[in-house]
Amino acid sequence: MSITAGSRPGGTRPPAAVEEPRTAVAAATVKESVPRKAGRAGKAGKVPFRVRWRRDRALILMTSPVIALLLLFNYVPLLGNVVAFQDYDPYVSSTGVTAIFHSPWVGVEQFSRMLDDPLFWSATKNTIVLFVLQLVLFFPVPIVLALVINSVIRPRVRAVAQAIMYLPHFFSWVLVVTVFQQILGGAGIIAQTLEKHGWSGFDLMTDADLFKYLVTAQAVWKDAGWGIIVFLAALSAVSTDLYEAAAMDGAGRWRRMWHVTLPALRPVIALLLVLRVGDALSVGFEQFLLQRYAVGAGASEVLDTYVWNMGIQNGDFSYAAAVGLAKGLIGVCLVLGANKFAHLLGEQGVYKK
Repeated sequence: MSITAGSRPGGTRPPAAVEEPRTAVAAATVKESVPRKAGRAGKAGKVPFRVRWRRDRALILMTSPVIALLLLFNYVPLLGNVVAFQDYDPYVSSTGVTAIFHSPWVGVEQFSRMLDDPLFWSATKNTIVLFVLQLVLFFPVPIVLALVINSVIRPRVRAVAQAIMYLPHFFSWVLVVTVFQQILGGAGIIAQTLEKHGWSGFDLMTDADLFKYLVTAQAVWKDAGWGIIVFLAALSAVSTDLYEAAAMDGAGRWRRMWHVTLPALRPVIALLLVLRVGDALSVGFEQFLLQRYAVGAGASEVLDTYVWNMGIQNGDFSYAAAVGLAKGLIGVCLVLGANKFAHLLGEQGVYKK
């Protein structure tokens, strides 16, 4: 039995010259069919609106009240900023809304008046000084307290300390000012105790020179607990393997905190710092309004209280709207600038690049 070329025992095999064209044709057929199948899959993968509504109906209904409140109280009032370019008079029409369409336009006259007003610059100066002071004294406090609480070994002690520090966050500013009045006021506990022992009393609540430090201490006591929770949540995501590896390399407690803990907190610190800078011109309203008559307008007047005084008390709505609009635009610019600085440092900030 002879074996012919191109054949093998037990069966025959087509020549290679015949097999290659078939393989090329098959490969070309597969390549042409891939885009068609992908296109069909893309069209077929799009879920119709009716199916998505049926699937997400419960979530949409749950979030619809929040969206409605957000639109009603945060976005619809933005339309009222048009009065900053008018000489708005709410009495030219039956309602204040329709009065917008009957008030005369004055262009940027309100903004020119704002730049020439010395009271505006005094309020701006107080606002910037208080912001810088709170940024230096208030912002690091939650970080330090979070590191101290995180170093506590016993979970019960840690939970009790965290609860005590977080409790003042739920207090209103009326209660916070009252507590400080009962402690540091002229009729407070400390002043009365000093007078009983022959020392002269004092009243820090009416001292205009120390007012900026007083409101910073009030903000620290009230809101430091909220920052502690944020930083403790970030610390809980740090792997314990990093601390064990650093300890095996001979790093002490301070080196572990400097090389492991703080780098883990850096993204959160950058995010909160950007948000804090964006809120630089809003150092508070109720806190300063409650203590305005105790220290005088020269020490307690900030931009928020200035807008309230000009708009609500004096009825100069157009001028107050112009000041508020300028304050909001400056805040947006500060957020964008701080976020750009965070990108230069390698952090994400509020949004990515």
